[in-house]
Amino acid sequence: MSVKNNIPELYQITETINQRQYLVNGELKDWNGKTTEVISTISSTSDYKHTVLGSTPDMGEPEAMDALEAALGAYDKGKGVWPTMKVKDRVERMENFVKKMETKREEIVKLLMWEIGKSLPDSQKEFDRTVEYIYDTIEDYKELDRSSAKFHKSGDVYAHIRRGPLGVVLCLGPYNYPLNETFALLIPAIIMGNTTIFKPAKHGVLLITPLLEAFQSSFPKGVVNILFGRGRAVAAPIMKTGKVDVLALIGNSKSANALQDQHPKSNRLRLVLGLEAKNPAIILPDADLDLTINEVIAGTTSFNGQRCTALKVVYVHDDIKDEFLKRFSAKVDALKFGNPWDDGAKLTPLPEPGKPAYIQELLDDALAKGASVQNKKGGEHSDNYIWPAVLYPVSKDMRVYEEEQFGPIIPVLSFSDISEPLDDMAESNYGQQVSLFGKDVYSLSPLIDTLANLVCRVNLNSSCQRGPDVYPFTGRKDSAQATLSVHDALRSFSIRTFVAFKDNELNNETIEQLLEAKVSNFLSTDYIL
Repeated sequence: MSVKNNIPELYQITETINQRQYLVNGELKDWNGKTTEVISTISSTSDYKHTVLGSTPDMGEPEAMDALEAALGAYDKGKGVWPTMKVKDRVERMENFVKKMETKREEIVKLLMWEIGKSLPDSQKEFDRTVEYIYDTIEDYKELDRSSAKFHKSGDVYAHIRRGPLGVVLCLGPYNYPLNETFALLIPAIIMGNTTIFKPAKHGVLLITPLLEAFQSSFPKGVVNILFGRGRAVAAPIMKTGKVDVLALIGNSKSANALQDQHPKSNRLRLVLGLEAKNPAIILPDADLDLTINEVIAGTTSFNGQRCTALKVVYVHDDIKDEFLKRFSAKVDALKFGNPWDDGAKLTPLPEPGKPAYIQELLDDALAKGASVQNKKGGEHSDNYIWPAVLYPVSKDMRVYEEEQFGPIIPVLSFSDISEPLDDMAESNYGQQVSLFGKDVYSLSPLIDTLANLVCRVNLNSSCQRGPDVYPFTGRKDSAQATLSVHDALRSFSIRTFVAFKDNELNNETIEQLLEAKVSNFLSTDYIL
């Protein structure tokens, strides 16, 4: 298994990006301290070796405190320009940002491929989907404001109810969707009037570089502050101050727990978390195997299984397990491995140099405990990859059953009684999604009713996924806190707040004058078109 290094000219690395600027308090500051090399596991030479893409600042507590002070200053105890700004003005600023972002598509797509090994179509999709997400968020925010441009009355009390910002948001995104999922946190946090501190993920960090100027020029100083470095060196000192109002993180629960524990006032900390999952596929005996195999292939191998929404364990009914394993294994082996820009490449290099060794550990553990590799190529190594291994039979004492593998290895269990996978899901620490494959409505209907109480999305004859972004994205148990989607994220990063007054002559006259004078940005019935 090898990849030829015939790199199209458009995607060649012609020069390294040594990122030496960071954004704090509206200034692109120069960095002269320690740096971290950014490595791609993709080789740009005929003899394999990692490619050095550039470097980024390795920051620490002093820079973290500067960013925190900038965010606190911009919020200014609720008096800041941004949190008190008219909705239409915040919308204009966000529209200005996304227009500038659109000019950087080619640059960012190239970096997505090199930094995290995402295929060209998927990298393009991530960029385009993120732009669409921002425009959809703007429209939803306008609609939210329109619905608030009125007064309510209960008894003799009037109320003008809006959603207001929460304060300072610390935003940490994941490496597998370093643009899309990071911006799914950052964009709604900003547009709702919060001020933010953002640290990119450990991989997919250079692709933020082309957007620094757009952030700087689009928003008032201190609203967006961008730092580089390790989470424990940058995020931890910020949390210890107790001055962060929202922790917005997509990633690992251990990181989320560690950061939460460092905040001295946990009751005032709002959490917006997208964490790990162990999404199962449940294949009933009447499932359409052609459709099912295609969907399970997509669910288990898309981006090499490096998605929280990936199918990470497959339950197949005893009656069809032999046929499923035979056909599924052949289909896994028929997938094309290649560099991200190679036509038809479904499997691409892993961005973490240590990932193949970790997957091998899971594989060795499973084999020692009685599993067999069902596909011929399963477990084959190359310099930056390990071929997806279809493992059967998998038991609960195996690491691959318990751990979220986040990589190319596919555990399969068989069942005779549907209570087996249902009981496993009920006992699991996770509860994000499930894929259910079958046709008989009398079998499906009680399962759907039960599964909807164990996870937050039941995918019928479809693989698990996040999108479309207008649908709720969340999870039960250790998989998530709060809900992300175009609609829900605006609410996750805000709070309902209102002005109330009794129905009397003085109040009515005062409110009428306030509305006529248009001096309050909060108390307003202006309708945004």
